[in-house]
This record gives sequence, structure tokens and C-alpha cells, in this order.
Amino acid sequence: MPQTHTRGAGRADFERLLRELYDARAAGSLDRLCALFGPDALFKISGSSDGKPIALAARGTDEVRSWLAVLVKTFRLTRHEILSMVIDGDRAAVHWRAGIHSRITGASVPTELVDLVEMRDGHIGSYVELFVPA
Repeated sequence: MPQTHTRGAGRADFERLLRELYDARAAGSLDRLCALFGPDALFKISGSSDGKPIALAARGTDEVRSWLAVLVKTFRLTRHEILSMVIDGDRAAVHWRAGIHSRITGASVPTELVDLVEMRDGHIGSYVELFVPA
């Protein structure tokens, strides 16, 4: 069972939001994913693959939906596992791993990820994902 630590009220709601985020991501459900983000949400991903840096950033419903659509269409997650989850007020850090399968190349790469998430008004207000292929 992953660790969950928190201070303050709303931890249970935040944890439910995060678990829904990862369930929707693993299921590849674009509509479910998009419904979790607030209207002015910030969405960023940073990492590297094959020695090449990868970075993307989006703000707001339309941009976030566009990038999430690309991710869902391009990648499928397998063996998704949350390793730890730390919630402190309206901020959380989630360490997880999965096999990231490219629907384009067919390659599957075991990957470790850390997400920094802020909750605003019951939705994701900021989501920053950092990843390193194993």
C-alpha cells in the first residue's frame, strides 16, 4: 500500500481526485482526465527519452485538452503503480511507475515519474510531471 501523509483538511477529497487522475490516465480516458482539470489549470511535463529532452506546457481547458489528447492517443500505460503519495494541504507529490507503450513505435519503456499537483476548488489547478525512463 502506498504511503499517504498529509496535514490539514480536505486530504480525503484530494486523494480521491488523485486516484481518479491515475485511474483515468491508465484507462486512457480523455474525457475523464479533462474533467479533473480546472478551467485555468497549468499542465507541464518534463523529462528525457533516448537522451533527448522533452518538455511541454499548457494552460487552460483547450490547451490542456489538446496535450492530454496527444498523450492518450500516443501512449498506453501498463503495470501502473503508485509508489508513494504525499499530500500537504492543497499540494501533493506522487511517485509512480509504469510501462509507457508507444502506439507509434510499439516500444514499451519502464518509467519512473514524479507528479507535483495542486488542487484548486476541487479540481487540478497545476500539474507538473517529471519522468525518467528506466
